[in-house]
Amino acid sequence: MTATRTKKDRKCRGSNTHGGGSHKKRRGSGNRGGYGNAGTGKRADHRKFTILKKFGLSYLGKVGFHHKNAVKTCAINICDLPETSKLNLAELGYNKLLGKGTPKIKYEITVDTCSEKAKAKIEKSGGKINVLSPVEEPKEQ
Repeated sequence: MTATRTKKDRKCRGSNTHGGGSHKKRRGSGNRGGYGNAGTGKRADHRKFTILKKFGLSYLGKVGFHHKNAVKTCAINICDLPETSKLNLAELGYNKLLGKGTPKIKYEITVDTCSEKAKAKIEKSGGKINVLSPVEEPKEQ
C-alpha cells in the first residue's frame, strides 16, 4: 500500500500565513516580478546574476541578422559523393556541388549549381555535369 502524505494546506491550518512568510509576499504576481521570465534583469539587474549563472551569457540580447528572403544553400563536396555513376543531387537534398576532394569514379551528375573547381575535376576524371542554373562568370573590367 502506498504512503499518503498530508497536504500542505492541511498541515498549515491554524497558521496565519500557511508557510508563505509575510502576508505581503503572497499577494500576486507583482511580488514575483510578473509572469514567466519577467524581472530577470534585462534592464534593472534584478536577478541578472542568477539567470546568467543558470543559462549562460547568451540568455540576454539578440545576436546577428535574420534575412527573410535568404535562400538556403545545401552543398556537398566531391569527396562526400556516394559511389554511384548517375546522381541527381536534388533528390539527395543538395543544390550545390563543391570541389573538395577527388572523384572516385566517373560521375554523371545533375545539380542546380556547382563551383568551377568541381566542374573541372569531374570533367577531368571523364565524368559529365549537367548544371541546371549555370554559374555566373566574373566580369572583366
